[in-house]
Amino acid sequence: MRWLIALLFMTVPALAETVVLGLSQNEIAITTSFDGSEILVFGAVKREEPIPEGPPLEVIVTVAGPSEPVNVRRKEKRFGIWVNIDAVEVDQAPSFYAVATSGPLRDVLSEVEDLRHKISVPQAIRSVGAPMGITDAASFTDALIRIRTANNLYQLMESHVAVDDQTLFRGRIELPAALTEGDYQTRIFLTRGGEVISEYETSIDVRKVGLERWLFGLSREQPILYGLMSLAIAIAAGWLASAAFSLLRT
Repeated sequence: MRWLIALLFMTVPALAETVVLGLSQNEIAITTSFDGSEILVFGAVKREEPIPEGPPLEVIVTVAGPSEPVNVRRKEKRFGIWVNIDAVEVDQAPSFYAVATSGPLRDVLSEVEDLRHKISVPQAIRSVGAPMGITDAASFTDALIRIRTANNLYQLMESHVAVDDQTLFRGRIELPAALTEGDYQTRIFLTRGGEVISEYETSIDVRKVGLERWLFGLSREQPILYGLMSLAIAIAAGWLASAAFSLLRT
């Protein structure tokens, strides 16, 4: 038995290059004045041997928000009115997804490795099937990507990661104001010639705090009270605006 265990250890090669990572912050607090944030990802490559010859080292950084099912609907104008005609449920789509690379994505990552590790934006979305009668299900996923890209929720930032001497790297990920609470999975990939040679994973905790946390909890735990309070605030704001306008006229 001992010789078998020793043989197994001998046949598993040690990783020649691994990631030593740092984050400017691993917690993000969402307050009432939150208008977005920025994460600085920096790190180094730990080696047991000299830098290998051949293709240069490339780095890919991905940050993914919590995933959830999404209903994507297609509208069509009929009799002068826009109506929903088709709908497809995307099984899992991250609420936020960013990909930052040290070069063009097609150069630093092969299609096979993208399929294996689910790195690019389309690969990060899971859509298994569609209702019968819908022959262009892929167009619904494309529409979801297009809409969330326009809202800065899906990002592809090519050549945004700087790599110095194939050892040190750094990059920035911009987080928009419309963030969903949860753990944001952060992955770093080292590649050579399009092949992934090492992977590192951590997470960033995004939570509402203070008044924002209290209002969010109230809306979920006591929706009636939350609705009445919102109505009262709206009435008070309308009355104050009317009073201010009357004073201005006099």
